[in-house]
Formats: sequence, C-alpha cells, structure tokens
Amino acid sequence: MNKTLTALAALAPAAAFAHPGHGEASLTAGLLHPVTGWDHLLAMMAVGMLAMAGKSQAGWRLPLAFVVAMVAGAALGIAGLALPVVEPVILASMVVLGGLLAASMVNTGNGLVLLCALFGLFHGNAHGLEAPASGSVVSFISGFVLTSGLLHGVGWLAARHWHDVLLRVFGFAVAGVGLLAAI
Repeated sequence: MNKTLTALAALAPAAAFAHPGHGEASLTAGLLHPVTGWDHLLAMMAVGMLAMAGKSQAGWRLPLAFVVAMVAGAALGIAGLALPVVEPVILASMVVLGGLLAASMVNTGNGLVLLCALFGLFHGNAHGLEAPASGSVVSFISGFVLTSGLLHGVGWLAARHWHDVLLRVFGFAVAGVGLLAAI
C-alpha cells in the first residue's frame, strides 16, 4: 500500500505543478515550458484526444479554441494581469477533460469548444505569468504554442489508434492526477 501511495505521489509532484522561469525568454524556453508541468502536458494531450475521439470533422475546433485562448491568456499574464484562481482552474481542467474521456463523453459541440477555450485561457495565463523577464516574449509564446499544438497532435494520434478502453483509462489517470494535486 505504501509503495502505491509513493508511486501516486510521484505523479503529482506539487499542488501547483509550478514550473517557473527558464532563464531568458526564447523559443527553446517556450518549447520546453508546456512539458515541464504535468498539468499542462496531460490537459493538452486530453484536448487532442477529445478532438479525435469525438469522430467529428469539427474536432479541430477544440485544440484551436484552446490555443487561441491560451495566447490571449498569456498576453494577459505577460501584461501582469493574473486571472483569479489560475492553478485551481488548471487542476479542474485535468479533472474535467480527463473525466470526459473516462466517461466517453467526447462530442465536439459548442459547449466543449467553449470549455476548451476557457481552460486554454487559464493555462495561457499561467504561461504568461511564468514567462522569463528578459529576452523575446514573441519567441517564448511561439515556442509554447508549437509545443501545445504538438501535444494536441500526440493526443489526437493516440485517440486515433488506441482502443476506447485505453482512452478511458488515460482519462481516469488525468482526472486522478488532477484530483490528487488538489488535495
């Protein structure tokens, strides 16, 4: 039992999953930023999975809404405006997106598009607030947009090739990590 708890704790290294500063703002720092926090990594993969698992031609709207809103949130963060409850909403994004996958609720309707946009706004705000103070902010944003798109693509490919049971298991895992981090 103790080994299981230790393994689960390793999946949730910190409640906020903070991954502050990467030195100077650069393309490399931006590329690395989304993969240095499990919260961002898992949520972005879940968005890609939801986009493909819905088997709708409109699935592309989910990652697009997430990324566009993420850039807007980053701009707010870079300007010094922190949205309220950023970290709890990011954790909620893991619970909700993972829960939707786990429950096989994978339609790509307008409600899910808006939900992805809302979560993208908060994820982006965290990125913007954690942006390095010196260097090229445009390069930093470009980097994390590219990596975010790649993570959405990885999720999309996984959903395309995985059996529905694996998607549900991944969804349970994402939601579980979000819940563990919240406690």
